[in-house]
Amino acid sequence: MSATSRRIPQGSQKMLGWDPEQSGAARAALGRSAERSRPYRCYAPVRLPTHPISIHHLPSHPLRPHSHLPGLTRLPGRSLLFPFPSRSVPFRSRSALPAGTRSPAAPHRCPSHQLPGAVTPTPSLQDPPLPWRAMEGDSTLQLRVFDLNCWAIRYLSKRRQERVRLIGDVLRQERFDLVLLQEVWSEQDYSDLKVKLGGCYPFSHYFRSGVIGSGLCVFSRFTILDTLLYQYSLNGYPYMLQHGDWFCGKSVGLVVIKVSGITLNVYVTHLHAEYCREKDAYLPHRLVQAWELAQFIRHTSKAADVVLLGGDLNMHPEDVGIRLLRGWTGLQDAFAEAKHFEGCKDGCTLIPNNCFTVKTELLPFPLGIRIDYILYKATSSFMVKCEELKTTTGSAPGRDIPFSDHEAVMATLHIRRQREAASATLSTAVPALVDVVTEARTEVGVGLQAAQRQRYSTGRLAVLALLLLLLQAAAVLGTLAGLGGQPFPKLSFSLLAFLAVGILLLATGLHLFHTIEVKMLQGTEEQMRMALRVLQERPSDG
Repeated sequence: MSATSRRIPQGSQKMLGWDPEQSGAARAALGRSAERSRPYRCYAPVRLPTHPISIHHLPSHPLRPHSHLPGLTRLPGRSLLFPFPSRSVPFRSRSALPAGTRSPAAPHRCPSHQLPGAVTPTPSLQDPPLPWRAMEGDSTLQLRVFDLNCWAIRYLSKRRQERVRLIGDVLRQERFDLVLLQEVWSEQDYSDLKVKLGGCYPFSHYFRSGVIGSGLCVFSRFTILDTLLYQYSLNGYPYMLQHGDWFCGKSVGLVVIKVSGITLNVYVTHLHAEYCREKDAYLPHRLVQAWELAQFIRHTSKAADVVLLGGDLNMHPEDVGIRLLRGWTGLQDAFAEAKHFEGCKDGCTLIPNNCFTVKTELLPFPLGIRIDYILYKATSSFMVKCEELKTTTGSAPGRDIPFSDHEAVMATLHIRRQREAASATLSTAVPALVDVVTEARTEVGVGLQAAQRQRYSTGRLAVLALLLLLLQAAAVLGTLAGLGGQPFPKLSFSLLAFLAVGILLLATGLHLFHTIEVKMLQGTEEQMRMALRVLQERPSDG
């Protein structure tokens, strides 16, 4: 006899359908037939109370819950069961319930498509399905990247709002994995894009710096784990108002993304513009930015498996700045490495066919110039290849306007883990890298000499303005002491004093600015000198 039958009187067992003389197999069959005649429920077995239960404590219907144990249900030929999830309640008889209290509600029913005991997974926010592809027997991660200089300057860019909406529509339709944008100067434009792209790019970040902002932002289908912003130490001149680069706070932004165990460091940047190629006064500043960008990538990507850089570098592929950046970091050019290319000839991203470009600036380049890049590299444990690279070619499909004055760059990258780590062979590239660093150091030295001359000129102007103020002060003191009459009319004397004060303040501010410029150029030149010494000593170490 079971423990349950010993606890319940024999007469009560028969009333409940538990015949002590009935075999276990018969009782099991009776229980199965009763269970098939009712909808599925989820149950969890419980132990009966240790003291005898009176028949009056049990419900009259064999399938209704007990009144003194809310949610407790009995099946014929089965143990007493709790509907899942069970609740811990005190043991009380029906007579102990207050007057007018209704019996507990029926047990919770599972959905009809679930079997008894099935568990419903808890919904959670997860990254979208990974774009894995089978290639040569290995798992390969396919990453689609979109890069564009949006030219969205508030109140100045033509048809800005219309173009921003067009960019958002295309990005929502194409569903890239990563979107790197520059010159999104208005935070309202970024907010509008974030709302429009929230469904397909749930993660985004806007980098703020300078007076009007860096204009850099990133949209991602995968979770952004960390971000970092570095503002370049040199970024043009504040008195060059027609260019405005100094007020933008040109920077490099970093977002860290992890996709299926692969850590990606994604960098987006925008370097100083080249306004005149023949007399490029900003070349030293742009070289300093390229060097700081290379150093920033080197020192922040040591824990990354894959490094990706996108942005408007404002440098031609053969310029010393881009060669310095690629040589010092080991980044590969997606255009040069792509297996398939589609778009403007030579991958140009600033072309005469674009209605927003200044045609006079492109007269020396009939086909256009390539200044927007997607660069990448991987550690020795991974391999990255550019399967396809595309650029837009003027007007957007079905529209009479392009996205921007720049053409968009779209790359499809394949990332795969290598079975054997590739050995580093840097010695073959050392001589070429030495030449590049030497050339860059020479240009920085030229800029340093120009900055020193500017500092000297502004300092001398500040001293002259101070001497003029001292002479005026001496004249005023002489007049007050009765040593002489007023040498100038009061109005002219006051205007001259205000002019001297203004020149003194302006010259002092420029002198301080050029002093900072000199120190930054000296620091960069010193870093390049140390890098050259290390590169020249490296072959002898092997």
